[in-house]
Amino acid sequence: MGSAGPGMQMRKPSPSEQLTPSQNRLLAALPLAVGRRLLPRLESVALPAGMLLFRPHGKLRYVYFPVTGVVSLSYGIDVRGATAKAWPIGREGMVGISAFLGAPTRSARAEVQIAGHAFRLDADVLGAEFRRGGGLQELLLRYVQALIAQASQLGICGHYHSLNERLCGFLLRAFDQMLTNELDITQEKMARLLGVRRIGISEVAGGLQAAGIIRYSRGHIHLLNRRKLEARACECHAAIEWEFGRLRPRRTASAFLRGGARVPR
Repeated sequence: MGSAGPGMQMRKPSPSEQLTPSQNRLLAALPLAVGRRLLPRLESVALPAGMLLFRPHGKLRYVYFPVTGVVSLSYGIDVRGATAKAWPIGREGMVGISAFLGAPTRSARAEVQIAGHAFRLDADVLGAEFRRGGGLQELLLRYVQALIAQASQLGICGHYHSLNERLCGFLLRAFDQMLTNELDITQEKMARLLGVRRIGISEVAGGLQAAGIIRYSRGHIHLLNRRKLEARACECHAAIEWEFGRLRPRRTASAFLRGGARVPR
């Protein structure tokens, strides 16, 4: 691996490092008392690319809190047969909000787009904890508000911003989820997720590589200069980050969770 360029703010974790629940930003923001109750119920799971966490309809069994990787929710089919992607979810949140919104069945398809790990929890356990009210209920409702803001922001982005800006924002969000400066994703998948032609992705990625911002080869992307990538992205990435950054109560379970269940590597 080559050395990181100027502005590089990410690193690749050492093999000895392990992933913990506190690396999911929503779990880290849990009120302390709630964290003590939920930690023993968390189960670490791998998220291979292409894995379906759930399909539409049927009872929701688990909710997932990613610590690395990206999951997308799919709603509906357009006239060309392409599935519409919405609400990419990573370590800022959770998959399975219907567990506490009063809808016991699933209305979307959740598919792992970028491989990683997550902690899963029995959906009934989360639902029961939510109904207790208090800090967890407030946190999860604010999370739903952030999701709605994200969906709205991405909708605006898709209509008004250039592919160059959109791809840079997409890559920033993806690297933020991975806790590393390495990313495995093909041009074909990026094109599908952004709803554009692959040739457009190829042209923009080639320009980013020529500018020394990324190194790209056979579906593997190495981020060389984050500052330059941020400078080329539209303001949508910062707006979305600000929304999710508001999910931080004063006294959280973060320190408690750091000593808890871990993902085996």
